[in-house]
Amino acid sequence: MRIDFQTDPARYRHWRIETDGNLANLIMDVDEKGGLFEGYDLKLNSYDLGVDIELYDAIQRLRFEHPGVKVVVLRSGKERVFCAGANIRMLAGAAHAHKVNFCKFTNETRNAMEDASANSGQKYLCAVTGSCAGGGYELALATDHIILTDDGSSSVSLPEVPLLAVLPGTGGLTRVTDKRKVRRDRADVFCSTEEGVRGGKAVEWRLVDDVVTNSRFEEMVAQRTGELAAASDRPAGENGITLGPLARDFTDNGVTYSAVEVEIDRQSRTATITLAGPQEAAPGSVAEMIAKGDQFWPLRVARELDDAILNIRLNELEVAVIQFKTAGDGAAVIAHDEFLEANAGHWLAREILLNWTRVLKRVDLTSRSLVALIEPGSCFAGTLAEIAFACDRSYMALGAFEGDNRPEATLVLSAANFGRHPMSNGLSRLQTRFLGEPESVMAANTHIGEPLMADTAEALGLVTAAYDDIDWEDEVRIFLEERASFSPDAMTGMEANLRFAGPETMETKVFGRLTAWQNWIFQRPNAVGPDGALGRYGTGRKADFNMDRV
Repeated sequence: MRIDFQTDPARYRHWRIETDGNLANLIMDVDEKGGLFEGYDLKLNSYDLGVDIELYDAIQRLRFEHPGVKVVVLRSGKERVFCAGANIRMLAGAAHAHKVNFCKFTNETRNAMEDASANSGQKYLCAVTGSCAGGGYELALATDHIILTDDGSSSVSLPEVPLLAVLPGTGGLTRVTDKRKVRRDRADVFCSTEEGVRGGKAVEWRLVDDVVTNSRFEEMVAQRTGELAAASDRPAGENGITLGPLARDFTDNGVTYSAVEVEIDRQSRTATITLAGPQEAAPGSVAEMIAKGDQFWPLRVARELDDAILNIRLNELEVAVIQFKTAGDGAAVIAHDEFLEANAGHWLAREILLNWTRVLKRVDLTSRSLVALIEPGSCFAGTLAEIAFACDRSYMALGAFEGDNRPEATLVLSAANFGRHPMSNGLSRLQTRFLGEPESVMAANTHIGEPLMADTAEALGLVTAAYDDIDWEDEVRIFLEERASFSPDAMTGMEANLRFAGPETMETKVFGRLTAWQNWIFQRPNAVGPDGALGRYGTGRKADFNMDRV
């Protein structure tokens, strides 16, 4: 079954968006029978990947379709339970790759909420009534403010360790300590306790921000949303744009979008993603950009690339290498970059730029070997050059190729390459590339706007190697064959280590721990074996653990 990441509110089975002026309620009301796969019911507002796909879509729509919304309140649509977290039956029955990719997508979705608050002025508040456990509490942790009812039973918990022999793997451990600054020993107690924490203790331990009685709950929600709204710079009186369905044509070996094409060579285990540059001139005004809506090239190509990456992650597990190509006019790409930069203060331009930041991070965090092939006729310029800098290697064609009448390959830098789209480590991709060599970043900066030929790009350190038409085909083939022959596990570990040099942030911790710790735990018999915790959950039988410390 192919997992599809495209949806819209008319098809939601698990979420509702209700807007009222500058406030939106995002209500989690999971359809028990609406699981992505057979074999489990989504009871107690538990979730699977299908629930998170809708949540990610809702977050995107709140940003683009509702520019006037300043505060989003997360609520449960069910009585006496906020969210029981990831569905245990789903986890027990899912393939290992699905579990890990599910956790990664969930993390990226939580990060999108935090990004909306930090950079778009769209704040999030979580109104917790009932049990808020595991992934449910991790959802709450991604918001700016948590209010918990003080009714004697409502609580927050991260019970994965004692119940399931796994980690709170969608950022729970990291956000408890690094974001909410919970004291280490208290966090140790909290993460070892099935029943969780409630009442005043939850506030004292900084697990939530407010605890109030049921009678004052909505009053407190209104007060806190008012305070958050006052700190928001979201515009008033602006109309959003509709995010329409993507134009896609799936085949047995790929998918074609309007500006992105994916071709999969199953024999070589390689996916080729080709991005087409803009066919039209950059807008002359903000009004023209708004009129283009979701068909404005930078937004359209970002949405298509995002969908393509997710499709490969979840549906093409045997793909070892993704090679990125581009085709088009680099000057047109730069013109669009310059338009967005000049109008970055406008809400829509800001959202498009921030969306590109999130999509590029999605590329960074994809556990496939990534290579950019900068060929004649390509347009690795500005924002599209960021894709090359996200890759593990980049090869550039040197000079004219015999029988090829396309323009010689060039690489063009813009302001987009110098901090506009930071990685998870908080640095630009060029800063990460030249860690310890700030002079190399400065040297590259002096060439903004210049079409750099292969020899210059190689001298500046912007590409891995440049090859002429005699060597090009063989060198690329050797790389692809070698990369596909290595252990996928070794590649995932190596690439995750090398891509995030420099400072550690909450984001790099979350994804690093997921890649290493949770990936390993999800393969251990204590969690997933026939006598492990996931399989025996709910049976009344305790898991049979191998007690050796590793």
